[in-house]
Amino acid sequence: AVIFDVKCSQALPDVIRAHGGEPVMWKTGHSLIKEKMRELAPRGARLAGEMSGHFFFADDHYGYDDALYAACRLLDLLARSGGRASELTAGFPRYVSTPELRVACPEERKWDVVRAAVEHFRARYPVVDLDGARVQFDGGWALIRASNTQPALVLRYEARDAAALKRIRGEVEAWLRAAGVEV
Repeated sequence: AVIFDVKCSQALPDVIRAHGGEPVMWKTGHSLIKEKMRELAPRGARLAGEMSGHFFFADDHYGYDDALYAACRLLDLLARSGGRASELTAGFPRYVSTPELRVACPEERKWDVVRAAVEHFRARYPVVDLDGARVQFDGGWALIRASNTQPALVLRYEARDAAALKRIRGEVEAWLRAAGVEV
């Protein structure tokens, strides 16, 4: 099992499955990821990561998170492969995406907006609701989640091409505006 947060690219589960792994999407947050690693330990959850760049290893204990250690692991992988990083990732699927976008939303409203998004989009699309609303559209996805640390919504979009990204983002942001969120 390889754990990743809801903000990560669709390329992750695609590549993990293609290499015989079990992709596990989970909630964003250092402690939440570490907890999930411990929970999945019997199934071999040895690696996890977040879009923020945190990588968690289960080498000595679950959730070991250290940037220098992650860099050394990458260098070791490159040395053993005899190739370049670009060669190792050449076959990975490519997507067009936005960075993480933060939109102001009062603390007392943000959870209600997310609940309403789940309800609204689930009527038309598959929705993963474990940490916000990750809506699976034809050709891409959108994420609307309440920030754990700010009075804000966190948005992210990804699609196979720029046209699909524009279409998905347009639909989600039109709904947000109709729900009273200034995007």
